[in-house]
Amino acid sequence: MSKKRQKEIKRRKNRKKKKKSFIGRLFLFLVYEVIAGGIFSLLIAFYGPFDNVKNTLVGTAMATYKHQYIATTFLSKDEINKILNKDKGISNSSLKENYGDIKIRNKYGNSVERYDINTAKFDGYILEIKNPQKVKIGYTKYMGKMGERTSKMAERHGAVAAVNGGGFRDVSSTGKLWTGTGAYPEGLVISNGKVIYNDFKSGQKVNVTAFTKEGLLVVGDHTVDELLKMGVVEALSFRNTLIINGKPIPYNEGINPRTAIGQKQDGTIVLLVIDGRRGIKQGATLEEVENILLQRGVVNASNLDGGSSSTMYYKGKVINRPCNWDGERTVATSIYVEP
Repeated sequence: MSKKRQKEIKRRKNRKKKKKSFIGRLFLFLVYEVIAGGIFSLLIAFYGPFDNVKNTLVGTAMATYKHQYIATTFLSKDEINKILNKDKGISNSSLKENYGDIKIRNKYGNSVERYDINTAKFDGYILEIKNPQKVKIGYTKYMGKMGERTSKMAERHGAVAAVNGGGFRDVSSTGKLWTGTGAYPEGLVISNGKVIYNDFKSGQKVNVTAFTKEGLLVVGDHTVDELLKMGVVEALSFRNTLIINGKPIPYNEGINPRTAIGQKQDGTIVLLVIDGRRGIKQGATLEEVENILLQRGVVNASNLDGGSSSTMYYKGKVINRPCNWDGERTVATSIYVEP
């Protein structure tokens, strides 16, 4: 091969190396710009003059345990609580349930009715359980190690229906955070009259979703001792109370997939799951959840864990579309309906 040919080949190789080097530098620059832009946008959102943006971002992040770090990284607990409680006209502690208004009509049978919701903003699913004594609290059989899917808990109990339940610490048995295992419940779990899990201090009030032996839904803030004295046999904890005595409690939260539970005056239990984070259908606000429940005649209601945890099981299958990347998520607790 001639020297001229060798030089030409060498020049071509050098040009290719320079081209690859340029593409590599360009790629790294673009990645840097995206990361820097994202961080800058979050700083502007949390510390800038746009209160509505900050309030929506905090409300959306704090609605589920998986994404709370987005808010807690930038704001203190007091700042977050101030945003979430902003403009509250009614508090959980200022209203007490009037249990005398609940007249349970159906103490026998296992009638369950399904209703679907389709709107431009979200799709939802409602189950109405006529006999409230059929509603129970389930929990992962791998407590302390990993969570369990709502559908698996339902199948294990031979349930007709189920939804995901309360919050959980998103940590593995090795202590790794944000693993999505659901190994440890958050707060309180009472099942079949037994306290299964309780990480609250003695006398500390807990925001609960609970049931007495007679089938009365107990919501709001209560100590564990208060619940046991009231005859509560099933309970879990999350936030927030949505409706007390037919009065909705206003909240400043964003749009998310949602799970909620309520009770009508005749004792009927209403389970609601709203899908989200899919295209233009991102989910619902707590106000929209309250409006749906009020339209169904609910007088007392609680919000349950939402986001990627939101799951509804009915007649042997999951009927909603969980937004978790691999489908139905493992959780610590569930609410199921006995056959």
